Amino acid sequence: MTKIKKAILLSAGFGTRLKPLTDHIPKCLVPIGGKPLLQIWLEQLTAAGFTEFLINTHYLPEQVVEFIEQSKYKNFVTIAYEPKLLGTAGTLKKNLTFWKNENVLVAHADNLCLCDWEQFINTFESRPVGCLATMMLFESDNPKSCGVVKLDEKDRVIEFHEKVANPPSNLANGAIYLFDKQLSNVITSIKAKEPDISLDLVPLLLGNMSAWKTDGYLRDIGNIDSLAKANSYLNDK
Repeated sequence: MTKIKKAILLSAGFGTRLKPLTDHIPKCLVPIGGKPLLQIWLEQLTAAGFTEFLINTHYLPEQVVEFIEQSKYKNFVTIAYEPKLLGTAGTLKKNLTFWKNENVLVAHADNLCLCDWEQFINTFESRPVGCLATMMLFESDNPKSCGVVKLDEKDRVIEFHEKVANPPSNLANGAIYLFDKQLSNVITSIKAKEPDISLDLVPLLLGNMSAWKTDGYLRDIGNIDSLAKANSYLNDK
């Protein structure tokens, strides 16, 4: 079981590319394989030993609150409503009290991820000296649509390219991270108005962030086609 107990699930997105499906349901509650996406996340992470969750909301927040209140996870979840979206790193900054003195998992919970969480955590716990984070990677079949990385011989992230025309690799950022508690100081120092993890934090960590490539299933369900593929994958399991 992991020594890391806290997880922040970034769940406040509009799901604009999933309309009209998301006209009446937030993206994080879209069903995949018959289960709301957020339920899949909570099932996996509690099985891996996580016991405290912070979930941010913005779009149709009352539905997320209702889902949590009716679930078996309600005593383990803190809801952080954002009247105005803060940016992904802004959510971490706003909720420092939740994780300031502890290592934490941070995930874009509008992705479907089925992976070996123990291996991911082990990679973080054995990260090279000086590394303050570990990024989950996957091999993308469309790297132009992703943030892609280049690694050094110790699997540290030394280059990061966000959605470029000629990506230098197909190793893509899964938007799932393990962060050292010392990273709170770095996040506090970011001056951007709505700071973003990929755009504003990752560039500050080049050379000081390790990486782990999952052999599991990781897919952004951001559009109808991608959602259909995710459903097909789970329904075939």
